[in-house]
Amino acid sequence: EYMQIQKKPVDLISIAPHEDNLYIWDGTMFGPTNSPFEGGVFKIQITFPQEYPFKPPILKIITKIYHPNVDDDGSICMGILKSDTWKPTVKITQVLEALINLIIEPNPADALRPNIGHEYSTNYNEYVKNAKVKIEISLDYNKNNIYIYIY
Repeated sequence: EYMQIQKKPVDLISIAPHEDNLYIWDGTMFGPTNSPFEGGVFKIQITFPQEYPFKPPILKIITKIYHPNVDDDGSICMGILKSDTWKPTVKITQVLEALINLIIEPNPADALRPNIGHEYSTNYNEYVKNAKVKIEISLDYNKNNIYIYIY
């Protein structure tokens, strides 16, 4: 699958396996244009279970992000990754594309942080303001913890 990503990269994401552990991939996700996350740079990580592709990978956003579907430890609530809906035919490119779509269009009905989901639904301007504040904090974090992966 990594060869497929190299041939046809996913927009806004650069990712590659660890040299010493092919079950862990590290990457960088750039905040989508015209979203509250524009200008943000986020470290992501995919951990593949040994049973992959029969069990879904675990996708995390390591850099803090103000998003209703991402909790404080970076866990992401995405339908495509839920054990009961996962299909072995799903490719990692599809997972990464779904991540970008979720970042652009959160699903407040399935929020891991209901307070942010409520804010997104009822006070979008406040949500955008708070997301942009977190981006500034994450950019400061990035300066002190160099990890930007460009493959």
